[in-house]
Amino acid sequence: MRPSQGSLAGVRVVDLSRVLGGPFCTQILGDHGAQIIKIEPPQGDETRGWGPPFADGVASYFLGVNRNKTGLVLDLSQPAGREALLAHLREADVLVENFKPGTMEKWGIGVDVLRERFPRLIHCRITGFGADGPLGGLPGYDAAIQALSGIMSVNGEARGEPLRAGVPIVDMVCGMNAALGILLALHERKASGQGQFVEASLYDSGLSLLHPHAANYFLDGRTPARTGNAHPNIYPYDSFATGSGPIFLAVGNDRQFRTLCDRIGAGRLAEDPRFTSNAVRSVNREALKEALEKSLAGFQSASLADDLIRAGVPCAPIVSVPEALAHPHTAHRQMVVRIGEQYTGIGSPIKLSRTPASYRLAPPAFGEGDASE
Repeated sequence: MRPSQGSLAGVRVVDLSRVLGGPFCTQILGDHGAQIIKIEPPQGDETRGWGPPFADGVASYFLGVNRNKTGLVLDLSQPAGREALLAHLREADVLVENFKPGTMEKWGIGVDVLRERFPRLIHCRITGFGADGPLGGLPGYDAAIQALSGIMSVNGEARGEPLRAGVPIVDMVCGMNAALGILLALHERKASGQGQFVEASLYDSGLSLLHPHAANYFLDGRTPARTGNAHPNIYPYDSFATGSGPIFLAVGNDRQFRTLCDRIGAGRLAEDPRFTSNAVRSVNREALKEALEKSLAGFQSASLADDLIRAGVPCAPIVSVPEALAHPHTAHRQMVVRIGEQYTGIGSPIKLSRTPASYRLAPPAFGEGDASE
């Protein structure tokens, strides 16, 4: 295998998924060399219209998760469309779809049928809640799952309302879980020669993100509460005002705390009995925050953050999205990538030494391949 082909070169994926979790999953696979055939319904992936902003009539939302794919249009509600799909599956290793449970079965191409016809096929389904159980088969979107899984209940200011996380974290983690499941199944197939059904649900993925809140609850039985920017278990792990704007301090041990205090001229705090260990710092966090902010008022956030992190104290100024994307380290890590003149996106965070990710195809135009009914 030539390094330029990617670690998944030779893997063929038929992608029937739409919106976010499924397309994000298949973009991960495509970045690492898999051939992704994105098949859209006649009305297209709905995220093509999730804007503004738009480029040539296509929303940024669609462009952000659909590179390294070729595009087709099939109407799977019609026999011709289903036959065309089956023709593609004869050459495929993986099928990814996020139809509501029962939809593929209604069309006569459900899990059992596909397993019998294509025993080596890995069939990955992304759903809201899975196929069965009290909520089985019901639709799910990221924000609703954030609400139902408890994520919103621990996000927001202590005296404020529960808040949705500012990124679609459940959808994206579900897409990662789907990609992980597919890779596990591909690895197992080398030994067994058999494909299998892989399921990733938004609900399960949301619950999986509840660390440390679930672990805390299992241990002490107390309902986790919102703590704003502060960590529920560690302190100082919070945002703090400085003379020029906020800084986020992520102090995880006593050595880092002593270094922080020394660098800001507040060495006395490291000796204060209220702050000598994380356990007491966490209990006395309000007093510690007040004391730290008095010392931090004489510093500029960006220069202080640079000084502290180089001294071994994890921290950062709180910056905007444009500032983060323009940071020199973002460029160094190759985390903004371009394909031709039309496409700019976030690069793959998965770095492999011999078979790195590659960016070959801009997101497909609607129906750019041969359309079928």
